[in-house]
Amino acid sequence: MDNHRRSMLPPPMFGASGHSNIPLPSTMKKQSTRSRMSLAGPAIRAPQLAPPSTNPRQSMARSSNMNPLLMSTSKQSVGRTPMHNSVRRGSTWGGAGGLAAPSGSQTVKDPRPLRDRQYQGRMRQDILAYLQNNDFDITMSTLTNIQGKDYRAIFEFLILTLDPYHMFQSRLEDEFVPALKALRYPFAHQIDNKWLAAPASMHSWPSLLGVLHWLVEMCKLRGDYINSEHPTLQDPERVPEEFDDPWDHAALAFNYFEETYTLWLDLHDEFDEPNQSLEDRYAKRNARVQSELDEQTSRLNEAKSRLKKLEASAPPINKLVRDNGLLKGDSEKFQKILQQYESRKRKLNDSIAVEGADLQRELVRLDQLKAEQERLQDIVKVQNLSPEEVLEMNQTHESLAKTLEDLKQKIADTHKTIMALEVSVTNRVSATEEALDLYTNLLSSLELFPPLQEPFEHIDLTLELNPAASNPQQLLIGSDIRRTIKSTLSAVAESKRTERSNVETERIKVDNELDQLSLECENVEEDTSEVEKKVAALNDQADDLRDAAQQEAQVASAEANRLERDLAAARTAALANGMGVKSRLQALQFDYQEQIAKVSRLKDETVRAIIKNSHEITMFKEEVSRHLRELREFAANE
Repeated sequence: MDNHRRSMLPPPMFGASGHSNIPLPSTMKKQSTRSRMSLAGPAIRAPQLAPPSTNPRQSMARSSNMNPLLMSTSKQSVGRTPMHNSVRRGSTWGGAGGLAAPSGSQTVKDPRPLRDRQYQGRMRQDILAYLQNNDFDITMSTLTNIQGKDYRAIFEFLILTLDPYHMFQSRLEDEFVPALKALRYPFAHQIDNKWLAAPASMHSWPSLLGVLHWLVEMCKLRGDYINSEHPTLQDPERVPEEFDDPWDHAALAFNYFEETYTLWLDLHDEFDEPNQSLEDRYAKRNARVQSELDEQTSRLNEAKSRLKKLEASAPPINKLVRDNGLLKGDSEKFQKILQQYESRKRKLNDSIAVEGADLQRELVRLDQLKAEQERLQDIVKVQNLSPEEVLEMNQTHESLAKTLEDLKQKIADTHKTIMALEVSVTNRVSATEEALDLYTNLLSSLELFPPLQEPFEHIDLTLELNPAASNPQQLLIGSDIRRTIKSTLSAVAESKRTERSNVETERIKVDNELDQLSLECENVEEDTSEVEKKVAALNDQADDLRDAAQQEAQVASAEANRLERDLAAARTAALANGMGVKSRLQALQFDYQEQIAKVSRLKDETVRAIIKNSHEITMFKEEVSRHLRELREFAANE
């Protein structure tokens, strides 16, 4: 530990009785330069009279205080609060007034073979190894033929290892046995102080060597215990960030008591820094748990809100059935659209087949015409005609050729016109088909495929193009556009506008409710601020009440001191003058008891008032927090 702050705490196995003797830390043993005394009482040594203090503040501990953290393990009169300063409190063992071994150990005989040469050699080896490992200058020859000063040095080194705050003030012969009894050495009753004059003698060295070996073993156990990082060491620096061990709580509590008790001895009644340090330490411990709790709380609130919504809404099976019906309706609509595209595909394939058959017929006809031309040319060659007939035939042929050329030109122009018209018709058919596809997609996105909702369930808004129809009235297959479809779409648009207007009205209503809730939240926050101001005022009143009670306690304490002095003077006068002033002495005793009772009553009333105000403040804060949580949950649900 740092500075061996709790190094004087022996492990539980040190005492023969199984109970460890836990003295107060060294910071609680410092002598106060003022008049406030320790709650643990006077030291075991005779107190030295100090000059009167000008500070009237005295200890307010009751005589029945049995708090083990505030009691000295070495004081003789527990609960007495001296009216003067005492000297610096000594070690736990402190001279002849130290704790004695249990009465049952007086008849225990040492079972160790101390007079065995081999056993003595092993003990000397253990002692030498431990001392040399702890930087103590010693040799085996020193242990073999030991002198009184060497034995004292080794004994004091081992004692100070077990208790660094022990002070050797007298001869070793006077402190040897009491120190061993304080350490619960089970064979201390067998030790004679006269042996220390010649520790190396044959009759004394085995027992004295056994004492050193036992102390070395205790030092080893103490070192192992201190380095074991066991939670009973109560070291706050070894407490992890997240802990649940009661020893860890006890370590933090002991450190807090030590700091606050030291401040109290220095006449400081405010423990802001230790309180804040302890609160920060536990807040650090509870940070992850608090975050998990907040997360679980938020998840619980969300689950509750979802549960409320599910309970308030219709059963999910109804929505699933409705969605299933809508999906089935969409499936039927898609099937109809697919059938339309399939029929269009079949029509286009038929048109392609017809055009291919026409092309084949035209090619066959072209071949027939070429064959006919060749046959006619052969006939003309074999005929025997006169030049005039040939000239006439040529003229006729030329006129027929010109006529044929004119006809071919007209056919070409007609063909071009037809091609242009076919391209225009094809483009218009494509544009019409795209418009119909867009119209069909709009019907699908607007859920206007049959069957429609009431009162339009008997109307079919779908259209289909028939480009092969010869009658223009039969190009679109479906209901009448002007009379049926347009009027139906207008009615549907009007109903949708009406629904949108209703939704907008509902949204405005919800916005108005949210504004009202926000206004109520602001009013609640203003009320909370006013209540906090009242709580602050109550805290100020509690502080004033506590200050007044402290002042009254100081006055009562001064009065008690005066009455105590008067009582002492009256007792002295009674002893000097006989029984003539016995009645006055009794009256002063009654006054003293009344003042003591008054101080106790004022202190109890102050504590009750503080506890009551703190409880009321806590309950009020919990009530405000509950209202705020309910309001937040209501706002979240809305």
